[in-house]
Amino acid sequence: MLTIEKLKEFGADVEDGLVRCMNKEDFYLKLVGKAIEDNRLTLLGRQLGEKDLKGAFETAHALKGMYSNLSLNPLTKPISEMTELLRNGTDTDYMPLLNEAMVQFEKLSSL
Repeated sequence: MLTIEKLKEFGADVEDGLVRCMNKEDFYLKLVGKAIEDNRLTLLGRQLGEKDLKGAFETAHALKGMYSNLSLNPLTKPISEMTELLRNGTDTDYMPLLNEAMVQFEKLSSL
């Protein structure tokens, strides 16, 4: 079961996330649960594999907003880096950043 304590252990800035959710713990946990159910990280991997940098930017930017607003810092970091590279249309190997995001996502999902 997802708890505030487990999110803290994961590395989320729970206090910041709660402020964004009017200090309603149940609302915050519900939104984090929705983030766990979101499948756009898989979509991002597919877009990167297809070299669809424009689509990948849009997906990464949306994920960055979601993870940032929930203060899920371990996910926000690699996705933010990827978003900025994609914003500039940088043709690079995104796999290390995508892999880091996927590892962190799996950790979050297992809470």
